[in-house]
Formats: sequence, structure tokens, C-alpha cells
Amino acid sequence: MRRLHSGLVLGTLAVLTTAATPAPTAWEIDAAHTAIKFGVRHFFTPVDGRFEEFDVSLTWDRENPANSTVRVNIPVSSISTGNRKRDDHLRSGDFFEATAHPAITFESESVKAISDTELLVRGPLTIKGRTKIIEFPVTVLGVMDVAPAMRDMLGAEQIASFRASLSLDRRDFGVGVGNWAETAIVGSNVDIEIAVEANR
Repeated sequence: MRRLHSGLVLGTLAVLTTAATPAPTAWEIDAAHTAIKFGVRHFFTPVDGRFEEFDVSLTWDRENPANSTVRVNIPVSSISTGNRKRDDHLRSGDFFEATAHPAITFESESVKAISDTELLVRGPLTIKGRTKIIEFPVTVLGVMDVAPAMRDMLGAEQIASFRASLSLDRRDFGVGVGNWAETAIVGSNVDIEIAVEANR
């Protein structure tokens, strides 16, 4: 009888604990205020670009960031540097080979809180069919409750903004082959800046 009673108590506690633990919140990305940008040097001159299309899925647990996840899918064909000839070259086999490898993907394996506003995200990044585990910092720029009068217009009760930055060596992913990989015409290091606005 005592064992049965103990079992019932433990089972009840388990149910209550599970019920008291809030599920991570899914946030909807505001594409109009989200950007994935990059910068690389052509000889000594900085050249900036961006991806015009992307699909970002974000689940963020503000109280327990370790429960958070992020998934990103970027169509390579949406690359834009403001120059059509250069963009077509970047899509070609010399660089991204967009026809054979149409998407850049990332999926977090872990999210670690460094401070109240700093996170460290880790997971596999795949570019041009090559996958590498990367880590990069994410800054929580702010979280704000939407004023009741604005909620219907914005379709949200709360807004959150994030910024991430990282630097990659394009050669690790085979982006830039032959002379493009071996010479200093295009820099090896690519700086990436990501700004995300999300709502719920």
C-alpha cells in the first residue's frame, strides 16, 4: 500500500512539473525587417551583398534559452550584390553552383545563454553540399510588448529583435574554385551579418 501511495505521489508530481514547464514559444519572422547580408573583398575593395529570400523558423524560450531552436534555409539563387553579371557569376560553378546546390541551410544543435542579452548558437551549416559545425554569437537587441491599439495592425502582441555575426572562410565550403580559390582577387574571409525581427 505504501509503495502504491508513493507511486501515486511521484506520478502526480511528474504531471504537475510537466504542466508547470512552459513550452518554448514559436516566433514568426517579419521578413520585411529581417536581413541576411555578407561582405567580402575584391582585391582591396569591400563588396557587400545579401540574400533576398530566406526561410527562418525560430523557437525562442526567453526563460530557458537552451530550449530554443533556429532553422534557416536560403535559396542561393536569391543572392544579390547590385550587379547582375557578378550575381550570375556567383551562382555559377566557379562559386556556389546554385543549380546543383540550390540552398544554404543551418539548424541549431544547441543554444547557450552567455548573459541576459548574449546567446551562443551552435550547429551544422551546409553550403554547396559541404557541412561544417559552426558557432556564432547572437545578441538579443530587445523585447517589447506591442501597445493594444497597434496589435490588430501588426498582428502581434510582442516583438523581439536579434543580431548575429560570424566570419567564414569560403574555401571550407568549396565556394570559389580554380583560380578564384587560389588567387587574392576575391577574399577568402566572408563576414556575415544577420538581423532578425520576430513577433508572436
